[in-house]
Amino acid sequence: MKAFTVHRGVTAPIMQDNIDTDQLIPSREMKRVSKSGLGAGLFAGWRYRYDGSQKIGPADEFVLNQPAYRDASILLSGRNFGCGSSREHAVWALTDFGIRAIIAEGFGAIFRMNCGRNGLLAIDLPADQITALQRFCEADPQTHRLTIDLKNNRVEAGDQHSFAFSIDEADRHMLLNGLDFIDFSLQFRDDIDRFAEAYRHQHSWAVLPATPVDD
Repeated sequence: MKAFTVHRGVTAPIMQDNIDTDQLIPSREMKRVSKSGLGAGLFAGWRYRYDGSQKIGPADEFVLNQPAYRDASILLSGRNFGCGSSREHAVWALTDFGIRAIIAEGFGAIFRMNCGRNGLLAIDLPADQITALQRFCEADPQTHRLTIDLKNNRVEAGDQHSFAFSIDEADRHMLLNGLDFIDFSLQFRDDIDRFAEAYRHQHSWAVLPATPVDD
């Protein structure tokens, strides 16, 4: 995954509470066998106009379809973002669309965990600070871009605002180093190998011999 150190980007406000994973990507959009392409289904219920169940074009009023927020890579939102089901597709859709960070008043617990393991930074800030960032960005979205410095745990809005944040240290380590959860675990490969060898020695009666694999 791409490491997250310092990111500056267009920031789109979607100022609602309790945006759930079905709103992030409806189940009807989860038809792929890979993560690639899921961004097309992000906020599908809001991004598109429909004739019955058929998409007939973009919903021009939705923020991510507006020219001012073209190429948005940061979202601002309200409380309990990512609540609902545990579907990891919600995070995959966000990252495939190009979202690198979400700043909200709070997150669903499983969604937050999925973010850290998939290269998406989830930042908690209080409502008044999010409102200040929203006002800064809405004044001129393409020029008034937020800067997120994960090395120093700060969100910068030009010279107008600078807010500190904190995140789980394991998530921070994975993001800074571009690691998924498997990569994170493999940092302890020597310890894992030592444990496995000790277990085989102490419980040899319970460990089956390796089966040769034919070429």
